[in-house]
Amino acid sequence: MMSRRLGDKSSLLPHCKHTLLISVQLLHIYLFCYRFLPSTATMCKGLALLPTTCLERAKELKAKLGSFLQKPDWSLASCKIGKTRPTLEQCMRWKESFEKLLSNKHGLMAFTSFLVSEFSEENIAFYVACEDFRSTKSAAKLAAKAQRIYDEFICTDAPREVNIDHETRDITRANLKDPSTSCFDMAQHRIYLLMAKDCYPRFLRSPAYKDLISQLRAKCTSISKKA
Repeated sequence: MMSRRLGDKSSLLPHCKHTLLISVQLLHIYLFCYRFLPSTATMCKGLALLPTTCLERAKELKAKLGSFLQKPDWSLASCKIGKTRPTLEQCMRWKESFEKLLSNKHGLMAFTSFLVSEFSEENIAFYVACEDFRSTKSAAKLAAKAQRIYDEFICTDAPREVNIDHETRDITRANLKDPSTSCFDMAQHRIYLLMAKDCYPRFLRSPAYKDLISQLRAKCTSISKKA
């Protein structure tokens, strides 16, 4: 009886197999994105191997997730560091220059949150790692720290590979042979310019930043009325 039922539905097997294959492939994409958040270059290599139908569905998912993740979901609480929160004056100062944004601890946190929503947080992570590396005092730790940064952000197929040109990559690799606190300076400068030119303007235009300003203005208005 069971074999007869299966035989009656044998014509459906090719369609089931195709649907299952696409579902498994999409599941792999979802898990890979959420668990590892790879760089754009790494994701493109994997996506290029998938069928057109799968890619179309993945693009639909990306559009849905993108609109969800980029909603203005920052609040004063999310920018809180210890017992301190950003003031309206601080947030307005972020507009003056990219340097002023990064030099403010609340600004750095807000900008990092924005890049996470755009799946490009590897840029700010690399920049911060270089800042920390430059302050390394122990010569004994210098080589190991340099190699970790290179393996994570610079080398081919690095888990958080940043977008730098081949010349900068080669020079940075050569610098590791005799590491110093300045061996990532060129690469860090390239990423700084990239964020300043591309990510920073988008951050200032983002609904999240505008919403944060509105929250702080409303808070200031409320306090002044009570006074």
